[in-house]
Amino acid sequence: MSSLGRIFIALTSSLALGCGPQDSSPTGAAPQGSAGAAAATTITLQTTTSPRDTGLLDMLLPLFRAESGVEVKVVAVGSGQALENARRGDGEVIIAHSPEAEEAFVAEGYGVVRKPLMENDFVFVGPPSDPAGVKSARSAAEALRKIAEKKAVFVSRGDESGTHVKERALWKAAGLDPAAADPSGAWYVRAGLGMAAALRMSDEKQAYTLTDRGTYLSQQAKLKLDLLYQGDPALVNRYSVIVVGAAKHPGLNEAAARKFADFLTTPETKKRIGTFGVDKYGEPLFKPRD
Repeated sequence: MSSLGRIFIALTSSLALGCGPQDSSPTGAAPQGSAGAAAATTITLQTTTSPRDTGLLDMLLPLFRAESGVEVKVVAVGSGQALENARRGDGEVIIAHSPEAEEAFVAEGYGVVRKPLMENDFVFVGPPSDPAGVKSARSAAEALRKIAEKKAVFVSRGDESGTHVKERALWKAAGLDPAAADPSGAWYVRAGLGMAAALRMSDEKQAYTLTDRGTYLSQQAKLKLDLLYQGDPALVNRYSVIVVGAAKHPGLNEAAARKFADFLTTPETKKRIGTFGVDKYGEPLFKPRD
């Protein structure tokens, strides 16, 4: 055989070796269907800020990743913003605590699964001196009336979060409109912040605010704010997990989102939620819901 023929055979053999089945997964990833391929799967969680600020997600997400191979990207905003982001297709799953808004989201066809997840309660915190006398209030509505009468500084989330929605409902029950009563914001301060950040602002201003108990307990060591009022049945705070359907946004990974919702509501995960915070704060930050 001529040298030209030998060169031709060598070239064609080399090309044949390079034209076998190709793996389109990233470098180092395992073939489709393996645990490595699952590890490359990412879903976006739109969540109210308290599961992040308390550290609950830091405990749960690595467990879910180890079990499923699915990575969860967290976007922590108010419940209203979380639901709005998901309406635009930014997120496969939601943790929220704004029941009426959640029900509307499902009724509109965006949410295909909504499961009860956990609960805690809202509390009023403020300066230890308690200039408005909130400690002596007989209801949450009366606590707000006392704050308004004294024009004591009150920091509102002001961000359409579940906490903000609850606060507005309590002001309505008190027969007051603080935005109209104080249009300049001299004592009614609209923060537009997450819960932990709103607590820090309240601390700086030695102001009152409404907070979920879990976030307050997780931040308490950094604050000079006392828990001043609690216990009104109107202050119950319930969280749900919602799977966003792919019908409206075909690019979403609904299957992985369903896995995550199922994981959050297993008896094992609920047990972890129910004991989270006990070792550090002496009480759980959340209670699982049935």
